[in-house]
Amino acid sequence: MSSPIIDVRDVVLRRDGRVILEDVNFTVDRGDFIVVTGPNGGGKTTLLRLMLKLISPTAGEVVYIGSDGQPVPRLNIGYLPQKNLIDSKFPITVEEVVATGLLNVKGLGRGEVRRRVESTLDEIQMSDRRSSPIGEISGGQLQRALLGRAIISRPDVLMLDEPLSYLDRHFIDETYGLLGGIAKDTTIVLVSHELSGISKMANRHLIVDRFVKPCHSHSHVIPPPCEV
Repeated sequence: MSSPIIDVRDVVLRRDGRVILEDVNFTVDRGDFIVVTGPNGGGKTTLLRLMLKLISPTAGEVVYIGSDGQPVPRLNIGYLPQKNLIDSKFPITVEEVVATGLLNVKGLGRGEVRRRVESTLDEIQMSDRRSSPIGEISGGQLQRALLGRAIISRPDVLMLDEPLSYLDRHFIDETYGLLGGIAKDTTIVLVSHELSGISKMANRHLIVDRFVKPCHSHSHVIPPPCEV
């Protein structure tokens, strides 16, 4: 029986007098691979930011749950934001971006940090651009660096906002394989308009358009249209 790791309870978000999300209730269970879709402006990214506790709901709450079933103040969460939220002029290299994913991980020696950075750069195929400032790489390469930052801590939960954006066909296929491997040990919540490959890996699919509606709960099925 699955156990919840995130519980979204009666969440409402209003901004400037406008309802962004309303009456949102669902749980994320350990081992879930959830794909979140919906129209532009429907609240997908806002929902992800609420789940990350980067913003607070107008009403309701987001509760993190430990392995003992009790609420906990935080989880080890890896997060890949949309690329347009990143200042590409900031003076930081690809390697440094990836390494920042370990800033909140305690107890790692220098050797383990170096090993994880090397391994992650190899996984995202960016070892040859490790010293490049992010302002000098392509949008797809920056997306890969941000993915590396999200996965390097081996998080309990991985939240990805349009992870396939800007990627070329080759690395989209590589990302499918990478996420498939990570999903064996990590709970994943992924926002994407690209469903053909991702849906085959997901066990749950949510449609977001102010409300959240479960669409299906079967692996290897491209979901039918859902009305919300």
